[in-house]
Parts: sequence; structure tokens; C-alpha cells
Amino acid sequence: MGSALPVGEPAPRDGSLPVEIDSAAPFGVYLHVPFCRVRCGYCDFNTYTAGELRGARQDQYADTLLREVALARTVLADAGPLRSPATVFFGGGTPTLLPPGDLGRMLDGVRAAFGIQADAEVTVEANPDTVTDAVAVELAASGVTRLSIGMQSAVPHVLAALDRTHVPSNVGTAVDAARRAGLDVSLDLIYGAPGESLSDWRSSLEAAAALDPDHVSAYALIVEDGTKLARQIRRGEVPPPDDDLQADMYELADDLLGTAGYEWYEVSNWARDDAHRSRHNLAYWQGADWWGFGPGAHSHIAGVRFWNVKHPAAYAQRLAAGESPVAARERPDQAATALESVMLRTRIRDGLPISELLGEGRSTVASLIADGLIDGVAAVHGRIVLTRRGRLLADAVVRALTG
Repeated sequence: MGSALPVGEPAPRDGSLPVEIDSAAPFGVYLHVPFCRVRCGYCDFNTYTAGELRGARQDQYADTLLREVALARTVLADAGPLRSPATVFFGGGTPTLLPPGDLGRMLDGVRAAFGIQADAEVTVEANPDTVTDAVAVELAASGVTRLSIGMQSAVPHVLAALDRTHVPSNVGTAVDAARRAGLDVSLDLIYGAPGESLSDWRSSLEAAAALDPDHVSAYALIVEDGTKLARQIRRGEVPPPDDDLQADMYELADDLLGTAGYEWYEVSNWARDDAHRSRHNLAYWQGADWWGFGPGAHSHIAGVRFWNVKHPAAYAQRLAAGESPVAARERPDQAATALESVMLRTRIRDGLPISELLGEGRSTVASLIADGLIDGVAAVHGRIVLTRRGRLLADAVVRALTG
């Protein structure tokens, strides 16, 4: 059911913000749909199966979330000029477990409250088993522009190790349906599952590239405390991820996707071209403003971070009472904000301006170039850009740059 929420200061019941908003700052919207048919053993997201809802109803979820949209409009209008989002992202969970009409109503609610920019990127995450021609057509008609399909692997025993329930062939069916509806397509992959070989991973990469998506995400499996996978590893039932094997898998992904015409733009993300980068995720990495709607969703507005209560029932109860669902908030100081900027912006190909580093960090640039971790040509032009070796050791680079 997701990791524990961070500890912050109390938030007012009306959700009001202690800041004024810059009307020129980019703005995005995240809509969390916390429902899954089955809990994957590695998943630490704030999601719930039918038996875990306890007092919350999936068929009422769209109406509940729209109450938060209305509240957010009031809060943001009080803090400054309203901004139309450039990106909207439905994440989860499995958003496509809801009827497409419910997702469309939620999107209409955002449109009515804030407007949505004419060229906005509107993404829906989807399990391959939930995407049909009818679903894709209805999503496209509602204003969705992009489908992010949870492929994870093309190898049955790897999918089983991850507790994924879809059949590999259903990925192609979902991609075809999205294409016929005029939607862009992203495929999400995970590598390093128990029992997955380098050959298995090659098969998944080749299968993904053969579907000719616009975008590919490939994330190393991370063992999160409290998950089924963590318990299995602790009991010795499955081996933990092998760091060296995962590094080999990353290099293979970069090679194969590069050969297929994809270019990395963030450590774990590749796109056919600049126009098909995930603009929503780039906004996170670049420190933009966003409002996250739904239980457990996090937001960032004008330097203030806040997060909603976790359980769908508690979320619904707050909103039914006319109160904000925000559990707590924080306002990181300048040092924390600077550290976060280095952590996030070094991950993207556009890089981080060297001028934003503190003195100690700047003094490490030459040695990082010598170690082959950052690109020397980019550094000459004033930016920190990771080499492929640097991408594999990104955490070490951040530690060096932040002293």
C-alpha cells in the first residue's frame, strides 16, 4: 500500500498556501488512480486491490477526485493567477481499471477548472490487458494524447517473477489499438528481476523496439522495504538483484535502443526524438510546479511541497467534509533545494549549469571528467552532462558535486 508518507508541518484544513505564485512558472497536473487488480511483489506505490479499499468505492472515485480539483482551483486562485497545465498525467495503480468515461470526466474537470493548453501532453498509464480499440478511441476523444503501457518484460518467467498478469502478446495488441486511435506510445520496462538473464533482457528490448514505440522507459528493479519481494529475499526464497548484472543490462539497453533510433534524455528514459520526450516527467526533473490529485499524491507549488492522506477512504472522507485532503507540507530551505536540483538535473541529457554549483562542487568537475563520469565537451560549454559510465554511477557523481 505504499511507503510511509514523509513527516512535515501541519497543513490548514482549507488547503491554503503560504506563498504567491509566479504566473510564468510552468504548471502540470498529476491524477493518481490507486487501484490494481493484483499487487505486484516489487511495487511500493500507494495502490489498493479491491479487498484493501475498506470504505472507499472505485465507482465513486472520479467524483471524489473532482472535489479536490474544485478545492485546488480555489486555493490556487487565492495564491495568484491561475495557470493552464502544459501536461496532465494519469498514474497509479492502473488508471485504465476505471472506465474511460471516468478518466474523461476527471480530465474535463481539470479543463473546466484551469483550462488545458492546446498542445498539452496528456498521458494515461495502462496495463496491456486493459487496452482495447474502444478504450483507446474513447481516451483519445477525451483529449488523451499518449499511452504509457506497462510492458515490463516480454519473457513469461520474468513477468511471473514480477507478479505481472498480462500475456506478452497483449502488449502488441495494446500498442496497435493506441496507434489506431492516434495516440503516442511509451513502453515501460523493468530489468533485474529474480531469474532474469542478460539473454532474457535482450529478448525484451528487441520485442519492445520491434513495436516501434515513441518512447521507452527502462528501470532497474529496486527492492523496497515492506514489499513481497523484500520478504522473499529476506527469507532466501529468491536472490537479490545483482548490481553488476544490472549494469550490464543498462549498457545493453543503451546499445540496443540507440541502434534502434532512440536517444537517452534521462538516465532511465529514451525517446525517438525530442518531441517524444515525456514532457511531464521532465517538468519534475526541472523543478516545475505541479498539483498531484488523489490519495497519497504529492504536489509542488512555488517551493512548497505537500502530500495527501494515503488511504482512499480517508481521502474521500476529508473531501466529503469540505476539507483539504493534504496530510502535511514542507518548505525546503535553500540548501535542500540546491541539493535536489543537482540530484534531478544531472539525470537529464540537458544537464545542469556549472554556474549553479557551489564552490566545492565546481572543484570536482575536472576530476569527474578525468574519471570519465561527465562529458568534457559539455563541461567546456558550462554544463554537467553524464557520460554513460556517469549514468551508471549517477549517485556518486551527485555526492562529488554536492560535497
